[in-house]
Amino acid sequence: MEQYRRIRDLREDHDLTQAAVGAAVGVSQRTYAYYESGERMIPPRVLCALADFYQVSVDYLLERTDRPETNR
Repeated sequence: MEQYRRIRDLREDHDLTQAAVGAAVGVSQRTYAYYESGERMIPPRVLCALADFYQVSVDYLLERTDRPETNR
């Protein structure tokens, strides 16, 4: 599996811990760490929660675009 670089970069850019982001999206720190490292695939519910948390699009998180804007 590939790493989810953008979620790590966003977390670090916001000076947040894995535990803080995990709590914000309803998962443990360990589970969040697995997502960041690519050891586990991010479920759609968590992916949407991360996009809402950072106010970016899911496509941006998945590196399908370099534009972070949402379609809202």
